[in-house]
Amino acid sequence: MNAGRRNATVVTEFILLGFGHFSELYILSFPTFLVIYIAAMLENLLIVVLVISDQHLHTPMYFFLGNLSCMEIWYISNILPRMLANSFSLENTISFSGCLTQFFFFGFLLGTECCLLSVMSYDRYVAICRPLHYKTHMTNRRCLSLMVGSWLSGFLGSTLITTLFLQSAFCGPNEIDHFFCDFVPLVKLLCNDPSIIALLTFLLSFIFTLPPFLLTLSSYICIIFTILRIPSATGMQKAFSTCSSHLIVVTIFYGSIITVYQLPKNSTLDNLNKIFSLCYTILNPMINPLIYSLRNREVKESLKKALCRNMYLSSKPKLILGSSNL
Repeated sequence: MNAGRRNATVVTEFILLGFGHFSELYILSFPTFLVIYIAAMLENLLIVVLVISDQHLHTPMYFFLGNLSCMEIWYISNILPRMLANSFSLENTISFSGCLTQFFFFGFLLGTECCLLSVMSYDRYVAICRPLHYKTHMTNRRCLSLMVGSWLSGFLGSTLITTLFLQSAFCGPNEIDHFFCDFVPLVKLLCNDPSIIALLTFLLSFIFTLPPFLLTLSSYICIIFTILRIPSATGMQKAFSTCSSHLIVVTIFYGSIITVYQLPKNSTLDNLNKIFSLCYTILNPMINPLIYSLRNREVKESLKKALCRNMYLSSKPKLILGSSNL
């Protein structure tokens, strides 16, 4: 196809190459990704239901955790179902509008998560390092403002980039070397000069990753120094274990995003970008509920109460029915 013919071709759909020509990898990974998707959905739905239904969990920390779980449900459902469907599809196509819609929600929810994680670390910093000022600092109004600001920031950033893509021209080829519609493979398919959109995406990814990560890191460093002054060795060990697991998760999350969007591109790094993308698109929504919520004593007690209440309600009709037969 000559250059004139290529420029005259308007792309109406894209082909997701996934993990390349290794179709066996897709088939083998299908059960793993399916289990991850089911586990992530169940875990996050459980957190949302418990936070809404249990009055004891109506605190700033669980307010943010409920928002995080709600966001994770949208986030993983935006990418993984189509990825699972493509495992057995011969064409692996996605429409132009479908691709940009997936890209918009991906950017929207990823930016929101970057902000929410830093807000959650600040909440823990105030609770542990400034406990006497916690109620005055983390008021309902401030918590709501931080939550709305996180969602709004992600929405505005993704809207800006998606609008620039809509105003750009895609004229072939239409093969996306990725398992979803991400920025890096999409920008390679633009006909016009991508320098402006690439620069803006670099700046936005910098704003959404490095400052939140530094805020999160500094918050946990302060928390760790405070924990070291705890007189109880058992309490210090438990608190240190919790904070270290949080820090490892956020480091992998922010680190993988910075690697994909901030580091200079080369052939070796391009091949690894899909692996890094798996960390923050698929693994994180499953790991976050386990690390942040399901290990907490309050969540365990709330879950135990809910199970006991459901068991009592399910057995109550049987008791009434049995007494009526006497």
